[in-house]
Amino acid sequence: MEDSAVYNSDQKPTIMVTNDDGIDAPGLRSLVCVLVSTDRFHVLVCAPDSEKSGVSHCITWRHPISARRVGIDGATAFAVSGTPADCASLGVSKALFPSIPDLVISGINMGSNCGYHIVYSGTVAGAREAFFNDVPSISISYDWSGSKSTIQDFTLAAEACIPIISAVLVEIRNQNYPSGCFLNIDLPTNVANHKGYKLTKQGKSIFKMGWKQVPYGTGGKMLSTMTMDTNSAAQTETGASNVSQEQMWFGREAKGTQVDDDDTDHRFLQEGYITVTPLGALSQVETGCLDFFNDWLPGVVDRSSPSAL
Repeated sequence: MEDSAVYNSDQKPTIMVTNDDGIDAPGLRSLVCVLVSTDRFHVLVCAPDSEKSGVSHCITWRHPISARRVGIDGATAFAVSGTPADCASLGVSKALFPSIPDLVISGINMGSNCGYHIVYSGTVAGAREAFFNDVPSISISYDWSGSKSTIQDFTLAAEACIPIISAVLVEIRNQNYPSGCFLNIDLPTNVANHKGYKLTKQGKSIFKMGWKQVPYGTGGKMLSTMTMDTNSAAQTETGASNVSQEQMWFGREAKGTQVDDDDTDHRFLQEGYITVTPLGALSQVETGCLDFFNDWLPGVVDRSSPSAL
């Protein structure tokens, strides 16, 4: 890669870390701490200055964003007033750092990012944005459970990813790493006893959510980008009588989970594997849909006539 930092005089590759939970999040801090402790990488951090979970690939377009230096031992770090995609784009642009990192890692997210949740995920978007800019990238998420997980699990998750990170950097150095995808890694709740790495494909699992009317000013914070522990979720009274007639307020509520039966990322994650899922920039349409519209489109003009309605 042109202007890549992989050819530093001390031969340490450079990793840039971003996330969507914010620069103070325990997942990011644990990942940076583990990377620094290996003494094998130069570590940069360019992450949102506050939580930006669930913002998908949103970017800041109409106004400038700010970056301020933050003290993180062993790393050069900046907190940025933008989205995860903004942070990844700024971090690989050479406007903030003098060289392009060899690898961008987004995470570790508090909550899994499998199936359709990948579309909503700011964590995955951080890695995808680096991929858009021709920089190899990995998004990492830990399947946090409010009743089972502890902050220490983020350290275990980071340590479990070091072999993959190191192996990816070897392939980058040898110019063998594929340029047509980036990796999305999910670690199981019981990460201390994981079953090893499993290459998977993106499935269709999704956490179903609905809406209900809530009193003015009622709000809550989800623990993760797209997953939450329903047992610990705060329940809110409707309180419709307290709502202004001119303006109503609505909050999301849990409705359950739709899960694949196929051999996909969510299934293997629940079985205790560390899932490794290659992703591209675009979601491919199913073959059946393509076949339908191939036959349907030529006749659209005829079918839209008054006599056809």
